[in-house]
Formats: sequence, structure tokens, C-alpha cells
Amino acid sequence: MLADFYMMADKRGDDDGGDLGVALETKPKTKRPPMYKVMILNDDFTPMEFVVMVLERFFGLSHAQAFEIMLTVHKKGIAVVGVFSHEIAETKVAQVMDFAQRHQHPLQCTMEKE
Repeated sequence: MLADFYMMADKRGDDDGGDLGVALETKPKTKRPPMYKVMILNDDFTPMEFVVMVLERFFGLSHAQAFEIMLTVHKKGIAVVGVFSHEIAETKVAQVMDFAQRHQHPLQCTMEKE
């Protein structure tokens, strides 16, 4: 049946001088959404234990992982806590900042495009 269709298409193409082709559907390439790094910044007033608690609570880290990141923040002044989509990163930053403010700590949490 398909062979008959192609033969008819070839004949029509020859009769009127036009070329017939098969239109192919192409899928548009979807781009991955940009990812954002969430970072904790060091300060001289927020207790280390509080930073560990924040990392465990809002980022789901184990105590050992949270402790390591807290030490990195303490020594280097900043550490990446995780990489997330924009909405999740924004939510985590807001949660940490709100939690720190409610506990009267100046802990800073930011995000930037990866």
C-alpha cells in the first residue's frame, strides 16, 4: 500500500514538474533550567552549633556532613551547601534567613547561578 503511494507521488512529481517530499517532524530541543548554588557565609557571631543545625534541618545533611561544611564556612568564609533549581534555591535561602532572624543570628545565606 505504501509502495503504491510512493509510486503515485513519483508520477505526480514527474507530471507537473514539482518535487514531493516527506515532511519530518522534529522535536524542539529542550534546555535544562539553570541551576543555582546555595551558599552559607561566615560571620563572627552565629554559633557553630546553630550553623550545623541549619544545615541538617534545611539541607538534609547528616551531622558529619553538616559539621564539615560548617568548618569550611568558618575557615574559608563561604561554602556551597547545595545546587538546586531557582525556585528551590530561593526557598531554601528564604527559610534559612527567616530561621536565623527568628533566632536572632546574623547568619547569611545566598544563591548564585551555577
